[in-house]
Amino acid sequence: MIEIIAGENGKGKTKHLLDRVAKAVKEAPGNIVFLDKSQKHMYELHNRVRLINVADFPISNCDEFIGFICGIASQDNDLEEMYLDSFLTIAGIDAQGLTPAIEKLDIISEKFGIKFVLSIASDPKVLPECAKARLVVSL
Repeated sequence: MIEIIAGENGKGKTKHLLDRVAKAVKEAPGNIVFLDKSQKHMYELHNRVRLINVADFPISNCDEFIGFICGIASQDNDLEEMYLDSFLTIAGIDAQGLTPAIEKLDIISEKFGIKFVLSIASDPKVLPECAKARLVVSL
């Protein structure tokens, strides 16, 4: 399952994402991973959540990013949820690359039972249809 939180910069997407993580920590029996472009939110996350700073790794395009996600999934059989803040930035894509990225995440989600929650800095009205169908918060 993929859920999307979308809105322009500064609208509060990260706060919604962090609130969802806090709720998931109380409910999810498996592991939770939070991917971000910095360590900025380290102290806002519960110690059960694994924070990964994607900027620490040499990822420059969507295929490398999807490989990175697969690597995380392959080494953690108890991985239940992944939260991806600043998705377009950490995945190295623009709005046109969103559809193929979501399609690949869908495959990973179904095969390994991982829920993905993405934060996307974009006007929700201009998102591709595959993303609009997964919108849970529009800011």
